[in-house]
Amino acid sequence: MAKTTQIMGSPDEKQSSKDKQEMDLQSSLSKIKNKIMVMSGKGGVGKSSTSVNLAVALSKKGFQVGIMDVDLHGPDIPRMLGLTGMIDMNENRKLVPIPYSKNLGAISIESLTPDKDNAIIWRGPIKFSAIRQFIADVEWGNLDFLIIDAPPGTGDEPLTVAQLIPGAKALVVTTPQEVSLADVRKSISFCKTVKMDILGLVENMSSFACPHCGEPIDLFGSGGGERTASKAGIIFLGKIPFDPRVVACGDSGNCILDAFRDSPVTKAFEALAEKVAELA
Repeated sequence: MAKTTQIMGSPDEKQSSKDKQEMDLQSSLSKIKNKIMVMSGKGGVGKSSTSVNLAVALSKKGFQVGIMDVDLHGPDIPRMLGLTGMIDMNENRKLVPIPYSKNLGAISIESLTPDKDNAIIWRGPIKFSAIRQFIADVEWGNLDFLIIDAPPGTGDEPLTVAQLIPGAKALVVTTPQEVSLADVRKSISFCKTVKMDILGLVENMSSFACPHCGEPIDLFGSGGGERTASKAGIIFLGKIPFDPRVVACGDSGNCILDAFRDSPVTKAFEALAEKVAELA
């Protein structure tokens, strides 16, 4: 991304460029009704799959949705949505989100790099600049929801979102197991520290239906997410069951909500989208 390099020129020119980007940032944010950052205390809990499937579920309800991938070191959103190619620029020299459907478009650093397997080796200030550009320099248009997929933890990227996007709310993803819940409690503490409202908590991989008898099997424990939400005084948004087809769909770029419309996972994400729409 060429614009992340230092701006050359006089101090007045630099200030003018900063002022313009700030105006573009505020203009872009003013057109977005609800900004939701999907975050988790640790990796491997299905945060990106939650971001993708929630965005798709909201778009299927008729909402205009954007998904912004700020997991700069491990961007997965384009692959999970089956999006290929590079991001285009319109006549206003704004980046145009890659469309998944008429109601959903995505922006990710992966769609700006010719070699998808190259590592992104950036420090904090460059990350801040890149995320700022993802808002100010992108033609998001009028959105009902902007879903922001953040990397696990409480580092530069979620902190940048908290600083740049006033009014953003956090949706915290966990699995039922205690090691995940311990890290989620840190995410909740982060939100309170930076004064970011928490929309609620989602328990992913909550149970698995036995393929032989159909009885639920609690692979990672049971009820931990609901107990954690209750103890922290935040809303419990529901459980997403474990289904190997979620992994297969993510790997193939075929959303489970499209591939298996009657699956328990699809119904769970539809219910989650309904709750998010009511609360946002």
